[in-house]
Amino acid sequence: MESLPHIVENLSPVLQLYSDGTIVRKNHVNSAVPLLTDDSIKIKDLIYCREHNLHLRLYKPAASSKTSPPSSKFPIIVFLRGGGFCVGSRTWPTSHNCCLRLASGLNALVVSADYRLAPENRLPAAIEDGFSVMKWLQAQALGDCDCDGWLDTCEVDFDRVFVLGDSSGANIAHHLAVKFRAGSTALAPVRVRAYVLLAPFFGGVVRTRSEEGPSEAVLSLEILDRFWRLSLPVDETRDHPIANPFGPMSPRLEALSLDPILVVIGECELLKDRAKDYFKRLKAMKKRIYYVEFKENEHGFFNKYPYSQVGDEFMQILKNFIFDISY
Repeated sequence: MESLPHIVENLSPVLQLYSDGTIVRKNHVNSAVPLLTDDSIKIKDLIYCREHNLHLRLYKPAASSKTSPPSSKFPIIVFLRGGGFCVGSRTWPTSHNCCLRLASGLNALVVSADYRLAPENRLPAAIEDGFSVMKWLQAQALGDCDCDGWLDTCEVDFDRVFVLGDSSGANIAHHLAVKFRAGSTALAPVRVRAYVLLAPFFGGVVRTRSEEGPSEAVLSLEILDRFWRLSLPVDETRDHPIANPFGPMSPRLEALSLDPILVVIGECELLKDRAKDYFKRLKAMKKRIYYVEFKENEHGFFNKYPYSQVGDEFMQILKNFIFDISY
């Protein structure tokens, strides 16, 4: 008599993987984070990839900031949310509220894109979808797609695009930076000015000191490992090039010309040492990379609390970085 299917990986309450391959996934999760609104920001949902039925959400200020010149265009922020490659959506409060803050605080058009989730779609699916988002943006700049005027070249500035990734989204942002490189015309007339990696989700077989603990309030080493087991190609380790930018099989970055990168991390994050090591290695390679560490903060300090003191501090750093890079 065959045994009944049982749970082999459990990301309660959002995802369970059973021994027979069945996946039980909740598209929504109860959260203490409220879904915020902002009447100054217009919102539009649309499909950017029909092949995989992938959606994105646009956030656009209803009017230019009073402090901006009347002729100025909205810069574009491509926001790639987190979720360990396994959970999340552009509609979740932790993504939606961030984008509201980014759109209003930076007076920018924000593009928040979903991507395929593991384990149904293991990596590199999410990386490929990040590439598709950028190609979609290029099509808008070229006028090849109809977006109801939301990305009119008279209003938005395709010459000032910034990619901001959070956690696993920051991992995707890194791979986009490597793929497109500085000076590349692959996205022309879109010009990516810089990348922001907020708490980048990197891994490796050898543990770092911060990974060894203590655990965070909602994140542990066990959960991080489970995300990698569910998302990496079957039988691959955390030294896979997607997980570990400096693994034995990862591409060498010394000779690559990269756009500026800002790395932001919380002092109490399990991922802190990998973020700091990423910064130090690229700095030693003479890349334009910057590092900011928020004291006494854990993973998700901005996506949970975008309208808070720490959110204000992050936004000010982001404004300064974008201004310095743009002008």
